Amino acid sequence: MATNIHHVGIVVKRLSQAYRFWRDTLGLPLIREADVTGQGVRAALLAAGDTEIELLEPTARDTGIARFLAKRGEGLHHLCFLTPSIDHDLATLRAKNVPLLDAAARDGLAGRIAFLSPEACDGVLVELATPVHAEGAIDSAVRFKRLVIGCRAPQETAKTYQHLFGLPEVEVNGGPRTMLGWAGGSTLLLVPAAEVGGMAGMVALSMVSPDMSPLIERLERANAAMLVGAGEITVEPQSSHGVHLHISRYHFP
Repeated sequence: MATNIHHVGIVVKRLSQAYRFWRDTLGLPLIREADVTGQGVRAALLAAGDTEIELLEPTARDTGIARFLAKRGEGLHHLCFLTPSIDHDLATLRAKNVPLLDAAARDGLAGRIAFLSPEACDGVLVELATPVHAEGAIDSAVRFKRLVIGCRAPQETAKTYQHLFGLPEVEVNGGPRTMLGWAGGSTLLLVPAAEVGGMAGMVALSMVSPDMSPLIERLERANAAMLVGAGEITVEPQSSHGVHLHISRYHFP
């Protein structure tokens, strides 16, 4: 069903403020920005290698995005899988009695989209998208690597994602962790919630930047709160709009 991670959605207070970090400091090129009136948001897609980052600013008070921001603040909101045929996939999910928020596909910034209920995916809000815009690859200074998800039982959650979306398993060094996705590309790392402060759901974003020196300079100019190690950077959530962000020089595994 899923052929890649299309994007990870992040709720922000203002797109203009979020651009300063995600576009100007990290160097993620803007692909498209538009008002999605049916959802009460203004959204933007930024290129991050083979995957994208979607920034979501609420434009109306009585919407899911506005309620998320009021309750939780800025941060990770949803995960979107790329699929070649969303109508076929929705029919398959309905036949399996999977709880859906959208019974039929509708128009969104990523193309034809639909959301599953978080109940279907162990508390994570998952979107499916079949793009309608033909777009070539856009180079970006920083690329998506993986999304970290805290789970009560990572192996059981992995079985759910494999059953629903056909995600392949990626080899990881044993233990209670499980990795799903595409080796050398976009992956999900499922970890015990106890490892991430008891947090369940999407807890962190991992990215890759082969050329670290210019990135560190840009982060320093932006006064980003961060820790710099050998070949890696950890940006504190207060500087990355509520997202725990880890950036490394290498993409392994």
